[in-house]
Amino acid sequence: MATAPKEAENAIGLEEIPMERQEPPKGQKTFTVEEAVETIGFGRFHIMLFLIMGSTGVAEAMEIMLIAVVSPLIRCEWQLQDWQVALVTTMVFFGYMVFSIVLGLLADRYGRWKILLLSFLWASYFSLLTSFAPSYIWFVFLRAMVGGGVSGHAQGLIIKTEFLPTKYRGYMLPLSQVFWLAGSLLIIGLASVVNPTIGWRWLIRIASIPGILLILVFKFIPESARYNVSTGNMAAALVTLQKIAKMNRAAMPEGVLREPAKERRGRFKDLIHPRYLRTTLQIWIIWLGIAFAYYGVILASAELLERDLVCGSAAPSVQDPGDDSEEHHSPCHCHLFGPVAYQTMIISTAGEIALNPLNILGINVLGRRLSLCITMGCTALFFLLLNICTSSTGMTGFLFMLRALVSANFNTIYIYTAEVYPTTMRALGMGTSGSLCRVGAMVAPFISQVLMSASFLGALCLFSSVCIVCAISAFTLPIETKGRALQ
Repeated sequence: MATAPKEAENAIGLEEIPMERQEPPKGQKTFTVEEAVETIGFGRFHIMLFLIMGSTGVAEAMEIMLIAVVSPLIRCEWQLQDWQVALVTTMVFFGYMVFSIVLGLLADRYGRWKILLLSFLWASYFSLLTSFAPSYIWFVFLRAMVGGGVSGHAQGLIIKTEFLPTKYRGYMLPLSQVFWLAGSLLIIGLASVVNPTIGWRWLIRIASIPGILLILVFKFIPESARYNVSTGNMAAALVTLQKIAKMNRAAMPEGVLREPAKERRGRFKDLIHPRYLRTTLQIWIIWLGIAFAYYGVILASAELLERDLVCGSAAPSVQDPGDDSEEHHSPCHCHLFGPVAYQTMIISTAGEIALNPLNILGINVLGRRLSLCITMGCTALFFLLLNICTSSTGMTGFLFMLRALVSANFNTIYIYTAEVYPTTMRALGMGTSGSLCRVGAMVAPFISQVLMSASFLGALCLFSSVCIVCAISAFTLPIETKGRALQ
């Protein structure tokens, strides 16, 4: 068998993948996209990219967090039981899971930019339709469709990753969490004003505005040069790199852009090839566990506030004084959030950026694996601390730290997954990981909103156990991507 070209060594390395290569004229200088990205360096283009692609996190956070602030109102309007409220969130992530795989495959075949645009159009359309839902069944179906559209927003992260120089990825990607935090705080703030006045339907309509506005600015972001090269579209890749160099006021490398070995586009069986099988399985476990913990914290926070639980039993109400209506004591737990509840949600949500500096330091000094192992272990500990009998202030403090830790977990695994796979299967790797992530998110509502009512300690121990498994899996990952160039 002929020896594969040297440039193919960083690719997936499957014998059955046909390799072709066009050699440049002898003695002519050449460069790869990776070398061009490193030579051009960080500049104005990357700041624009960070602001636009980062803002996709605002729209995504508002759509995902919407259920937490709307649940008490739809519970009251349609007299829903615990499992019915939990099913809404589960179906959102079911839509996310199914479409995440499909859109990941399409992005590897047709481009990241096109799929990102399609996903925003899709999510905005169905989000607006949700505000007109005439019944609970329609609400569940339409929110599942929104989840499907939101799953494509991950392509924004991939585009950012593929344009960033190696030494900046560990710093810039965690900072994107600021946008998710902004979206979460914005939807909570809007809910505190809109829900008591004009209702949850108008809240959904207002929440769809950021996504619609972002569609208008996508034209300023080019398709990934790495993707263009991987499909043989050298001219488009070169034009993109030249524009970036011009914006950054930097010089392009000398020579001509070299065309790498051509490979088949990303396929599912590539992810489970012996070279990546262990990495893929452990990444899937971690994604599932992180999402289970992250959305478990969010929904548990809402349940604790809605049911006024401190120390696992009834406690002084966070409801507004004087709210002693029959609806407040209904068997369907029709408890609407008051100002104090919204304030607590804002404080705990702000925790998502509290550990960002330490998270960035850990990622770049300790590496991706050890950093993730430490934050997952701490997450397990703070889940157990929630069972300590404390005041509402103490409970808010524990929730604050939990949100900080689960956010750090997401930052690290996003970076690691985007770095560990080669370009031909990066979007597919992110898509399948995102799907497993949503399996964890689908289960979380039934633990936070159903099991927690029956056994508070049992629910916390389950969350903690999953985090410990993820910590072990992170520590034993076979590949460390710190300082490694994208393949």
